[in-house]
Amino acid sequence: MTETLLAPRSGQRRANEDPRMWPVWSRPAEPLEPLPEAATVASTSFLVMAMVCLWFILHVLVLGGLEQHRAQDRLYGEFRTQLAAATAPTGGIIPPGSPVALLRIPHLGLAQVIVEGTSAGVMLNGPGHRRDTVLPGQAGVSIVYGRARAFGASFRDLATKAVGEDLSFVTAQGTSAYRIEGVRRAGDPIPPLLKANEGRVTFVTAEGNGRLSMLSAGHVIYIDAALKSKSFTAPAGRLNAISPAEMPMASDTSAMPVLALLLGALAVATVGIVFARRRFGLVLSWVIGAPIILALAWMASDLAMYLLPNLL
Repeated sequence: MTETLLAPRSGQRRANEDPRMWPVWSRPAEPLEPLPEAATVASTSFLVMAMVCLWFILHVLVLGGLEQHRAQDRLYGEFRTQLAAATAPTGGIIPPGSPVALLRIPHLGLAQVIVEGTSAGVMLNGPGHRRDTVLPGQAGVSIVYGRARAFGASFRDLATKAVGEDLSFVTAQGTSAYRIEGVRRAGDPIPPLLKANEGRVTFVTAEGNGRLSMLSAGHVIYIDAALKSKSFTAPAGRLNAISPAEMPMASDTSAMPVLALLLGALAVATVGIVFARRRFGLVLSWVIGAPIILALAWMASDLAMYLLPNLL
């Protein structure tokens, strides 16, 4: 009877009893030990790197196209104002990035403002006119670059769906009509020399091979369009040569200094999140740090696009 009264009730244990001998469901919860400092730094760094990489991919595949459409709206308004005021450029030295023509291909439902220059940075806004050639509509050969996969992919279907179709350019000198005659690749014969007052536009873009052809574009192709309307006179003063950054499939390294600063800022932000995580906890540190990381990643992705080939 005495032993029964002194026995512990259900759910109770003697003070001198080893808790390790208790059943698993009745043992007291052990406090979680904080991660070692090295593990905290590593986990935060890998998470920031993953965010930046995912944002870069999203930027190339989705956000870049949205930015290009917004830039086209701005360029269209600017070019229309210049046409109305008779201030649109007709030749000579034109600042890179300036709108010079409006391309329309009805069969593709394509309408794009052509900008001056063919560097990767300039062509984030739209197709680019090569600065050492005449403008569209003028006598001679005009060369226009366009992207095949990213940032609007203006010339994605030009080689496969537009051969034999009509197109037009609107410039400061008027409207010019063209017809696409064919596609050229490396090793194919070039078109014959033009006669006096004849004109041609050669579109330059890229294509890929194999199963991943829609995700890559490593081969330059040329699409020739012959001028069918009367040509305009080309003013003197065009450039005799262009920089290597304006050649087909070239990259633009002019943004490297600013990109390096942004990457340094991302490293500083990562260190800041590590210290904030130790002081304020995981959730609060990321609530504060995530918007900063995304803002820096957005700016860095914009500049990283300069390092991609200009026809991609």
